[in-house]
Amino acid sequence: MDAVVGVSAGEWWRLVTGGFLHGGLLHLVFNMFLLWMLGQQLEHLHGPVRYVGLYLGSLAAGSLGVMLVAPMSLTVGASGAVFGLMAATVVHQVHRGVNPWHTGLGGLVVVNLVFTFGRPGISIGGHLGGLVGGALLAWLLDTCDRRRFRSIVGTSVLYGLLVAFLAAGVWTAGQWMDPLLG
Repeated sequence: MDAVVGVSAGEWWRLVTGGFLHGGLLHLVFNMFLLWMLGQQLEHLHGPVRYVGLYLGSLAAGSLGVMLVAPMSLTVGASGAVFGLMAATVVHQVHRGVNPWHTGLGGLVVVNLVFTFGRPGISIGGHLGGLVGGALLAWLLDTCDRRRFRSIVGTSVLYGLLVAFLAAGVWTAGQWMDPLLG
């Protein structure tokens, strides 16, 4: 309950800092492997500023997912952000005519979703929030790029949504706290 209490009290950074902590070595290794694998492609495609925005936006969307689905749960790890990067890569592949099933990424997403729903203690809200947020952010980046808004507009939209996800997480935490405090 500390996270929802802290966030509702204005400690918005709690929506981000949990993404830099992990629940064990295996958790850290799996997340860092996928981050390395997907990050190379996405940073090459978007550049470092947009890639960081995509990562942090996915992380914030994952935190929003936690606040919506299970706000009283303790969550740690970069998994929401990693799910967002998986979704972003799928969106980019589809927009470029590449079949994610042929690259293995479609199967990777499915295996991770089965793992998410099949094991207790996994943050369903964090993973699904990151997945949806990453897909949305990637779609917006691709749309801006196709309309020649690559430089300032696409990056501004990306970071604007990052702030919107954080604001929605803070607002959601406050909605949970009102009934708890009576």
